[in-house]
Amino acid sequence: MLKVEVVTPEKRVWSGEATMVSARTLGGDLGILSDHAPLLGVLADGTVSIKAADGSVNDFVINGGFISVSKNRVSILGEAEAVKN
Repeated sequence: MLKVEVVTPEKRVWSGEATMVSARTLGGDLGILSDHAPLLGVLADGTVSIKAADGSVNDFVINGGFISVSKNRVSILGEAEAVKN
C-alpha cells in the first residue's frame, strides 16, 4: 500500500492510501506500485491518476511540479492548483 499526498502551494488537494499512482514526468510516463525504488522527478503538464485503496480512481490535472517516492510514500507537489478531473 502507498501513502499518497497531492499538495500545491495553496493547500493539500488529496491524501490517502493507494495501490497505484501514474504520472507523466519529463522523462516519460511513470507507474508507481508498492515497494517502488526511491525517485525524484519533474512532472510534465498532464494528469496524475491515483487508484485509491477502496478501488476509486482520482484524476488530477497538474501543471508542472515534482514527484517524490520513498518507502511507500508518494508526494506530488504541484506548482499550480491541481484540478480534480
